[in-house]
Amino acid sequence: MKKINNKLSSEQKLVLFEEGTEAPGSSNLNNEKRDGSYHCINCGVKLFESSTKYESGSGWPSFYESLPEVFETKTDYLLGYARTEYHCKNCGGHHGHIFDDGPDPTGKRYCNNGVCLVFKEKKKINIFILKDLVICFLFLKL
Repeated sequence: MKKINNKLSSEQKLVLFEEGTEAPGSSNLNNEKRDGSYHCINCGVKLFESSTKYESGSGWPSFYESLPEVFETKTDYLLGYARTEYHCKNCGGHHGHIFDDGPDPTGKRYCNNGVCLVFKEKKKINIFILKDLVICFLFLKL
């Protein structure tokens, strides 16, 4: 058994380790548009770049590509037909299902439960501050 983060909510534990599903449309991450990355809420591993996120209309955060080698898959027959389920390779947490109805360039839709993700905004360097520091450094060197 992989380590379970003791800070997880009961809903997060249900989805991650009992293969539950959050209600569609319930995740604040559906509306997340900032530049950054999405990480596993249990172990912190980086799973998706924000540039691969798109609006699928499914009600769950969707991505057309994950980072390489971060998931393991298995076939799920819970609804009576085969679906590809994916789990974090590091901690084993269930994140969602992969479908073949996504956009180019992959044609894939990683339909992810939002409660399983944490978004981390990309840090921005203020170019004006950087420019001022370089000018100060050059002035001090003279």
